[in-house]
Amino acid sequence: MAQNIANVGPVGPATGMQYYPVGYSAPALAATTTAATLVSGTTIFTITGGPLLVTNLVSLCVTANDTTASTIRWSADATIGGTATTFTGASATLASLAAGDMVICNFTALATAPDIMSTGTSAALGAILTRGIILQAGIITTTIAVGSTTGTWNHILSYVPLSSLTVVTPAF
Repeated sequence: MAQNIANVGPVGPATGMQYYPVGYSAPALAATTTAATLVSGTTIFTITGGPLLVTNLVSLCVTANDTTASTIRWSADATIGGTATTFTGASATLASLAAGDMVICNFTALATAPDIMSTGTSAALGAILTRGIILQAGIITTTIAVGSTTGTWNHILSYVPLSSLTVVTPAF
């Protein structure tokens, strides 16, 4: 009996096609920025070549913040035919967060605030994946309210490319 397969999983340019049995999906890929302070309007990732399905988006505190009551939200701005669109609500305050704390995108709705996981937690629930978020080629940026952070943060994007040409590049 022949196995039913579908061409589901291109994982980037020049890698050839990858086939997965029907009912299986392509593996998630990840991109990570280096640590930097959070400044409003900063591009953190550039998506080229086609759309992708975001499966997780995490900002990881690398050095502690001061008491500035900053908040974070993420937005996407498509290269073709798009305008900047926020895809999360604003987080709770990032004041006094310590190294190791995480802000995790919660995929319940486009206006849902991200979850904050505090230090002392060596394990955290991942994103709520009711659907994930499909983003077109373009950029992912941060909006930081109240003021820039003093602490530094890495940003980690886990995604499934929806095109054989989709590539994600960290901005820093």
